[in-house]
Amino acid sequence: MSDQARGQRVTFEYAGATVEMVDAVTALAAARVNRVEMLRGASWPEPVRRVELSVSSEDGVQVFASEISTAADRFTTAKVRALVLGADPIGVLLSKRIEQGDQLAARLVDGVGNAAVAAYRKLGLDRVPQPAVQREPATVADAAVGLQATVTYDENGTLVRLRAEMPRDDVSPAHLQAFAGLTLQVVLEIAGPESLAGRRFTLSRESLPVEPITTSEVTLDQVGGLANIVAELRQIAVSFRHPEAMARWGARRPQGILMYGPPGTGKTMLSRALANEIGADFREVRTPEILDKWLGGSERNIKQIFRDARRYRVPTLILFDEFDSIISYVGSGGDAAGQAINAVAGIFKQEMNDLIEANPNVIVVATTNFPHRVDDSLIRSGRFDVKMSVPKPDDAGRAEIFRKMIRGLISAHEAPGFTMFADDLDLAELGRVSFGMTGADIKEVLRRVQLAKAMQEAHSGGQAEPISQEELVASVTELRGPLPAA
Repeated sequence: MSDQARGQRVTFEYAGATVEMVDAVTALAAARVNRVEMLRGASWPEPVRRVELSVSSEDGVQVFASEISTAADRFTTAKVRALVLGADPIGVLLSKRIEQGDQLAARLVDGVGNAAVAAYRKLGLDRVPQPAVQREPATVADAAVGLQATVTYDENGTLVRLRAEMPRDDVSPAHLQAFAGLTLQVVLEIAGPESLAGRRFTLSRESLPVEPITTSEVTLDQVGGLANIVAELRQIAVSFRHPEAMARWGARRPQGILMYGPPGTGKTMLSRALANEIGADFREVRTPEILDKWLGGSERNIKQIFRDARRYRVPTLILFDEFDSIISYVGSGGDAAGQAINAVAGIFKQEMNDLIEANPNVIVVATTNFPHRVDDSLIRSGRFDVKMSVPKPDDAGRAEIFRKMIRGLISAHEAPGFTMFADDLDLAELGRVSFGMTGADIKEVLRRVQLAKAMQEAHSGGQAEPISQEELVASVTELRGPLPAA
């Protein structure tokens, strides 16, 4: 049904604004494991500049928290780029390249700018002097559901915080709706009684992008069909983000993760999602960066990669994709090529022995489709503490992948007057008929149907009908072939 693809949605009105809650039950369940940001794509009336709303879990209670800021953002992307580029010839050249869509130039300039902003904020130089507002903490409440929130103000009068707690087992979507209402109540007090009229807000744990999600933007929330693996990666992210708790107990988080399984099951995507969950930079090491035809070149390359890793000053995830093709040495011969592979593998082992002690900001992930090609000594505990088998999804997993991919397409492309998917979708049936498929296969199924619809419109000049269950099943059958006989 359409609700399966679009998520269970509840809409309510508050002070003239329309608020839509998407999959509140799922969001509250996810918040038991990790903090979940809920407000998406909102614009706010002056003088409010930013509002954040999140749900998390602490010691058996569900915590609702929001921040309302009236401070101007001094570090927008445009402002930071202008400061970095300046008016010198090199800055003008880089500016032109960014305007022409050069992503490398944009990342270079933004990287320098972000580092400068971080230093500026660390020194406290970003604080704009404001007249102090002497306001005592207050309380707001929704009597209908029994939710009470404390309201506190910062010393500059530019930030208001709300916090409410409920026993975790008693929390329902009604409490999320009530807390959103309390947050909007405070916004009204700041911006005026008619300030929310006509505005729309969305409460959703999943991003609602204006463009399709790229692999660099993927989060663990968007991964379908791998619930156990996602839960384990969330725990790893928590251990990475809380080094003080690790130190207090003398515990050591994993320094290396090996993911193995058939092609197309999402190992690289999971690595990127973990980096985003941690808030870490993502550094992918490919085979050509290491292997060199010149004697000693490969050894120098692997040493340089780890030398750089020891110097990273921000959280960084290093991915060795297709690990077996980089340093596999099971069955390597005694010729020069085999000796070079053995040398690279030996250096890799030495470098991994103390990487976490040398730089706790770094975590290493290796992926492979052929774990039997990797020598056990390379991936032993202490080097790769966590080993994850990433299997092909089962029926329920494939249905979940369809749901999340279709929802992403709906969020990116549906608009008033245009419906992308019909209301007859049966995700459970799609999960069954796509037997044996991976997430990559399902993405290809959708791509083919999207292309067929676009070409139909291009040839006819009229708007095509929404994608139907029958068309999706036909695309699955075309890509995979008929199901095996029972």
